Amino acid sequence: MERDIVIYPNEILKTKAEEVKEFNEKIINLVNDMFETMYKRGGVGLAANQVGVLKQVVVIDLHSRTEKQGKEQIVLINPEIVAQEGEIVKEEGCLSLPGLYRKVKRAAYVKVKAQNLNGEDFEIEGEDLLARALQHEIDHLNGVVFIDRLSPLQKRLALEKYKKLKRKYEREMAQKR
Repeated sequence: MERDIVIYPNEILKTKAEEVKEFNEKIINLVNDMFETMYKRGGVGLAANQVGVLKQVVVIDLHSRTEKQGKEQIVLINPEIVAQEGEIVKEEGCLSLPGLYRKVKRAAYVKVKAQNLNGEDFEIEGEDLLARALQHEIDHLNGVVFIDRLSPLQKRLALEKYKKLKRKYEREMAQKR
């Protein structure tokens, strides 16, 4: 089931998500809903708080906009970055800040420790787009959105632009209802 995306500056986006302790049908349903929502909105990653659930759950599919959609789904529960190296600056966007894109500095490589849907521990390593997606989504779980990674001036300019984009987005969403 597609869920509504929480739009910035909603407080839930600034709130640290809670650790998942019970691995059950409720979490599986949340993950399925998150993938459906992400695919319908054209994203490559989604954190649970972006759909209004304060749980440490992330879904990623770098091929969400291709014919490989759904074949390389990544589910991370209680993820934590345990290693990072290098630096890369690339443009990012976010489903919770529709239409806004800015260049953000991130680690070029990360290693993440997480749990799967069965509660089993695993590690995943990523470079380039995967590293960026992992960092972006884990930031969400910690109450950080990508514009928080900008300089104060760049953040102010981004927010000025976002005000206009948000009004446009809200009009479009109202027409769909």
